[in-house]
Amino acid sequence: MVQVKKVENRKDLEAFIRLPWRIYQEDPAWVPPLIWERKEFLSSRNPFFKYGEACLFLAYQDGVPVGRISAQVNRLHLARYGPEGHFGFLEAIDDQAVFAALLDVAEGFLRARGLKKILGPFNFSINQECGLLVEGFETPPTFLMGHARPYYQTHLAALGYQKAKDLWAYLMTRTEETLARVERLIPKSSHHVKIRTISKKALGEELALIFAIFNDAWSQNWGFIPFTREDYLYFGKSLKYLVPEDYVRIAEVDGEAAAFIAILPDFNELIKELDGRLFPAGILKLLWRLKFRPPRRARVVLMGVKQKYQRRLVGPLLILRLIRDAKEALLKRGVEALELSWILEDNRRMCRLAEALGARRYKVYRIYEKEL
Repeated sequence: MVQVKKVENRKDLEAFIRLPWRIYQEDPAWVPPLIWERKEFLSSRNPFFKYGEACLFLAYQDGVPVGRISAQVNRLHLARYGPEGHFGFLEAIDDQAVFAALLDVAEGFLRARGLKKILGPFNFSINQECGLLVEGFETPPTFLMGHARPYYQTHLAALGYQKAKDLWAYLMTRTEETLARVERLIPKSSHHVKIRTISKKALGEELALIFAIFNDAWSQNWGFIPFTREDYLYFGKSLKYLVPEDYVRIAEVDGEAAAFIAILPDFNELIKELDGRLFPAGILKLLWRLKFRPPRRARVVLMGVKQKYQRRLVGPLLILRLIRDAKEALLKRGVEALELSWILEDNRRMCRLAEALGARRYKVYRIYEKEL
């Protein structure tokens, strides 16, 4: 017997957050999330709830939590794509009945709101954590990327879920050849291109500029929904204290802001051994590691080039210049590997560019869909 119940109180939320400890207890690649951060993310302070509605569910067998899922409606998505709803935060033991019960309640939640299709996983939005890992289980995820068990995709397929889109993660390791490739690939251009770091003293204005570029650059991509002001201010809170200024750069073409890159240190390297506990000792360990043992990996979490430049020679020039200039900051901090993620599988230009830089595709995340 599988019972699915709505998360309604603190005790339920604690069980929802802690369930992955049971699922991944024997998986060396899994990185326990910070419990405090998960509570914050799932709270009403998450900007998703300004334009979305969500419900969390737990599955029980014999009174023990064995699975979890969210069902949500994103009004920004509805406005662009019609009556489609989402599921997310999917975790469960290897039991088809548990997966069936979880997806059934999520589908019912969306049907009751008149929606015709379900897609996911999105935690909660495509602009947050999304995609189910289907390749690359043997290595740990980078910060803000997911992990899964191989059997998840099997159970989803058995329940009628099909691939909607794959999201690829590339890994570029630091070698002399890789560094030389970046220099060789930069094309010549008659435009005056200037690369600058952001200023945290004017963080609000810088974030507004960056996400204006992003919303223009990504507007024609599959699944795109715009970042709102609340989204980028929420993102900026962590940026202010945890990300060096030179990890975020803006490219200007003839004086116009045209492209940007945002890199995050791989904080998963620092928090894995904390086992989810930040307080009281965890915060001291984290601060010490940030200062004396910074992460050896980083992730390009956001990058964009305004559409007017994308199909011109200056487009790849901007990307390569951004990567080259950011490289100096990464080398200074001892970063050995850089993940480029995620990239849509049919974004051929970016995939070819990543491969030309010597990066290899090493993880695949899948968005599933099903007609309701």
